[in-house]
Amino acid sequence: MERIVGIDLGTTNSLVAVLGEDGPRVLAEPETGARLLPSAVAFLPGGEVVVGRRARELAPDHPFDTILSVKRFMGLGFEHVSDEDRRRYRFAEGREGVVRFVVGGREVTPPEVSAYVLRELKRWAEHALGRPVTKAVVTVPAYFNDSQRQASKDAGRLAGLEVLRLVNEPTAAALAYGLDKGEEGTIAVYDLGGGTFDISILKLRGGIFEVLATNGDTRLGGDDLDARLAEVVLAELPPELAARPSVRARARAAAERAKQELSAVERTEVALELPEIGRQARAPIGREEFERLIRDIVARTVTPCRQALKDAGVEARDVREVVAVGGSTRVPLVRRQIDEIFGRPPLVDIDPDEVVALGAGIQAGILSGGRRDMLLLDVVPLSLGIETMGGVFTRLIDRNTTIPASVKETFTTAVDSQTSVDIHVLQGERELAADNRSLARFKIPVTPLPAGVPRLEVTFLVDANGILSVTAADMRTGLERSVEVKPSYGLTEDQLERMLEESIDHAEDDVRQRQLREARVEADVILAATRQSLAAHGSLLVPGEADEIGAAVAALEAARAGEDYVRIRDTVEALSRTSEPFARRIMDESLREALASRRLEEL
Repeated sequence: MERIVGIDLGTTNSLVAVLGEDGPRVLAEPETGARLLPSAVAFLPGGEVVVGRRARELAPDHPFDTILSVKRFMGLGFEHVSDEDRRRYRFAEGREGVVRFVVGGREVTPPEVSAYVLRELKRWAEHALGRPVTKAVVTVPAYFNDSQRQASKDAGRLAGLEVLRLVNEPTAAALAYGLDKGEEGTIAVYDLGGGTFDISILKLRGGIFEVLATNGDTRLGGDDLDARLAEVVLAELPPELAARPSVRARARAAAERAKQELSAVERTEVALELPEIGRQARAPIGREEFERLIRDIVARTVTPCRQALKDAGVEARDVREVVAVGGSTRVPLVRRQIDEIFGRPPLVDIDPDEVVALGAGIQAGILSGGRRDMLLLDVVPLSLGIETMGGVFTRLIDRNTTIPASVKETFTTAVDSQTSVDIHVLQGERELAADNRSLARFKIPVTPLPAGVPRLEVTFLVDANGILSVTAADMRTGLERSVEVKPSYGLTEDQLERMLEESIDHAEDDVRQRQLREARVEADVILAATRQSLAAHGSLLVPGEADEIGAAVAALEAARAGEDYVRIRDTVEALSRTSEPFARRIMDESLREALASRRLEEL
C-alpha cells in the first residue's frame, strides 16, 4: 500500500503526519527530532536557500530576504498587500497582479516559497518511512477561496507532491478529535493559528464528520498578537532605530518568546538584543497588561463564532465540546474568550499545534485505504450562481452546502435570434448580481431561435478541494463551454465580512429590488409578445379589442416605469386577461394552418 502523508501547511509552523497501525503520528526532523518546522524560507546571497528554524533565526539579519508567514499571501493579488507587509518585504508586481517577492536578487511567488517548506517536510517523511513520498493531503484554512486553494495545490506540485485533496483545517482537527472521542453531538472547532482564524460548527454522527457551517478571518492570528507585543519593546528605542526591518524582526521574535512565557507565568519581559550596534531594550510586561494590549484582537473572533452558530442553526448551549486548535489557543485570554462565547472551556487534551496534522494524516490514511469507517464532509462558504435576466443573482449552490456538490439548471434566451449567451459566475449572498463577487465570465454559442426556445443546461460542480467548475451546454446542438474558476485576486477578510454583513443589512431592500427586477422582466416579455402578435395577427382582432389591448399595454408600460413591483405584476395579469381571447384566436389560426399543411403533405 502506497503511503500518503498528511501535511499541515501552517502560517507559523508546518508538520507532516501519517496514519499507522496505532493511529496517526507526526513525523520528526531526522537530525534534531523536532516535529514542528517553522514556515520560514531565507534566500541568501549566492543562491543558497534555507528552510525552517535556521531561516527564522536568520530573519533579523536578512529581514527582506526571509519570508515568514507566506501563507498570508497565497493566492492574493498585489493590491491586497498591506502597508505593514510592504515594510517587511520587497515586492515586484508580477503578471496579472500576482504577488511576487524580491529576495536574494530574484523574484519568487508565494507557491514557490511554500514549495520549499513542503520539500523539507517531504524529506522528513521519506527518511522516517524509508521510501519515496509522492502524494499528500494538505490542509488549508476553511475560508481559503478558489484562488488560494489552487495556489496551495501549485505549491505541492512544485515540491514534487501530488496533492490528492485539500482539507479544511478545522475539519482535519475534528477528524483527529473524533479518533478517540466518538460520541455523537455538535462540536465547535476554534482554530487560532499563526495567521488565520477559523471557526467551524460540526455534527459528529455515526462516524461521519459533517461541517454544518464555517466562518473566520483570513488575516488574524498569533502574528497579530506578536506584533502588538513587539510594539512595547520597540517603543523603548529611538524611532529611526525602531523602524529598521532587522530591528522589527528581532522584536517580533522576542515578542513571540514573551507571549509563550506569559501563558505559563504572570510576568516576564520582552528582551530585545542588538549586539551589532551595542544596544538592547527590555520591556517588563505582566499577563494583565498583555491581555489589555490584545483584547481587541481576541475579541475579533467573537462575531465569526456567533455567525457560524447562526448559520448552523444551533445555539451556543447546543455545542457539546469546543476543540482548541493552533498555538495561540494556549494564551489564557483566548481560552477565557472561548469559554465566554460557548459557555464551556475548550478541550486541550490533543496538542493544539499537532491536531490539524494528525487529522490530515488520518485523511491520508483514508485515501490510501487505511480507514474505511470514516467519511469527511465539507461545505461551500458562500453561495455560488449566475446572473440572469434583469441583473438578478440566481443561486445554484447555496452557502453551507456539503461538498463535493453538483447542481444542474436549465435556462433559455430572452431575445429572439440570440446567437450566444454570456455566463457570468458569481459568489455571494446578495439578491442582485452587481452586489456579489464576480468569479468568471464566458460565452457559449447557441442556435438562433425565438426567445424562450433554446435550452441551455448549466452545471456547477464543486469538487472535494472546493474548486468550482462551471459547464454550459446547448441542449439542441450538444455544444459545451466550461471554465474552472481560479480568481485572479484573493478574497480578503474585509471583503468576506462585508459580503456577509451587507447581505443581512440590505436583506429587505435586496428582496424588494429583486422582485422589482423580476416583475420588469416579466413585463418586458409580455409587452414584446403582445406587440409582435398585434403586428403579425392584427387581422384577427375584433372591433374594439385593439383599443382595450392598447390601453392595457399603456397601463403596463406606465407601471413598469415605476418602482411598485406589485402594481407591475397586477398590470401584467390585467394585460394577460385582456389579450387572452386574441391569443386563443392566434393559437386556433396557427393550428388550422398546421393541419392544412399536414393534409397537403399527405396528398
